[in-house]
Amino acid sequence: MTTSAERARFNMIEQQIRTWEVLDSRVLAAMSEIPREAFVPDAYQGLAYADIEIPIGDDAAMLAPKMVGRLLQTVDLRPTDKVLEIGTGTGYVTACLARLGGRVISVEIDPVLADAARQRLAAMQFTHVDVRSGDAMSGAIDGGPFDVIAVTGSLPTEEPLPMLRQQLTEGGRLFAVVGECPVMEARLETRIPGGDARSESLFETCMPALKNVPQPERFIF
Repeated sequence: MTTSAERARFNMIEQQIRTWEVLDSRVLAAMSEIPREAFVPDAYQGLAYADIEIPIGDDAAMLAPKMVGRLLQTVDLRPTDKVLEIGTGTGYVTACLARLGGRVISVEIDPVLADAARQRLAAMQFTHVDVRSGDAMSGAIDGGPFDVIAVTGSLPTEEPLPMLRQQLTEGGRLFAVVGECPVMEARLETRIPGGDARSESLFETCMPALKNVPQPERFIF
């Protein structure tokens, strides 16, 4: 018998994910299998599969399902990929990355969120995930270089991008959202031979900014 959560998950895939041009069968399968409700705060259980960002405290939020789908499809994960996620949150995107890729190192600046995500993922037997508490913007992360870097909060300026690109393998892919509301740009950065990167603009969006990231200079009149 199909449960209400399974029906909601099916509807999420068909009505939100597919309609936002996410057609990768592996991504759709992963998001169909992973119980998003297990990662949603109790107060928002009724909205686990809604097309919205869900607050998780201190101005942070879970990405809307369709954004997760686009992120996963864009980075084109392979089973042997080593992945760095910046911004663990509740661990939902972490779980999706782990289902599709190889080893995942996920860094979360909020130690309370990091600890809860670590326990949640361990209970769900995601054994090749390493959730770390710390500021991923303070320098290179131990364990690199990485085949994929997924940044789950926005970057108001391009200043952090060179540091992130340097942590990619040759051919490695970086997903990041750059800019400020109302206009932010989702990008795919691919490292090419010689250490440079090819940048591809994907779509416009808005999402909460990472903590401790450089802010644009403000003009004072």
